[in-house]
Amino acid sequence: MASGSGWIDRPMTGFDTETTGVDVDVDRIVTAALVHRAGQVVQPGGAPGTETGAVTSWLIDPGVPIPAAATAVHGIDTATAREHGRAPAAAVDEIADALVAALCGGEPVVAYNAAYDLTLLDVELSRHGLACLADRLGGPVAPILDPLVLDRATDPYRPGKRRLGDLCAHYGLATGPLHNADADVTATLDVLAAIVAAHPEIGLLDLAAVHVLQVDGHRRWAESFNTWRISKGFAGEGASASWPMRPATVSAG
Repeated sequence: MASGSGWIDRPMTGFDTETTGVDVDVDRIVTAALVHRAGQVVQPGGAPGTETGAVTSWLIDPGVPIPAAATAVHGIDTATAREHGRAPAAAVDEIADALVAALCGGEPVVAYNAAYDLTLLDVELSRHGLACLADRLGGPVAPILDPLVLDRATDPYRPGKRRLGDLCAHYGLATGPLHNADADVTATLDVLAAIVAAHPEIGLLDLAAVHVLQVDGHRRWAESFNTWRISKGFAGEGASASWPMRPATVSAG
């Protein structure tokens, strides 16, 4: 990757959540993290590298019991969240403000499977009567960079799963334990850099073009995936073609 070659060498903000479950319409945020990556820097001796700056994290009392299956993933149980967690309305308001500040400041937001985390956050904001991300921005939620979507778009026929850990292994990245919001954000940023190193043409596009590439790439993947589901006789709605947000409905309670 050439130093200073494009947006991959510039500041960006990574985002991740850990939650009570996987249904964006029902489940709640338990922890969230934002990691600011300052971009390309020159290390002592003149060697280029990247610098990870401020990390901001939240522990939230979701207001509902945390299922044991979710605790097994991220390690936060109901008692811990109730004793030490922030009130959800104030916390999600802060998270949204931080994301909007990054985007308005010219920094892309990087999120693995962005449609999940961003939609879940918007549902949380609506649940508490707070302005959604698009309203705060006064326009589309962009630019977003999603390594999952980019990996599918650049290598669509590679077999195997594409969880964050799978992509770390595929690109030869060493990681510690995942399913901690801070660690997942750092791994996500590293995977993004690895994808651009493997496909430098992406790094030469401007961010608006990369965003559109992901919108189109995700739609093609969703259509193909849903066609496959139908061919196998699977029930259910399948994958939403919308990215980086997907339609969601706030569940009462």
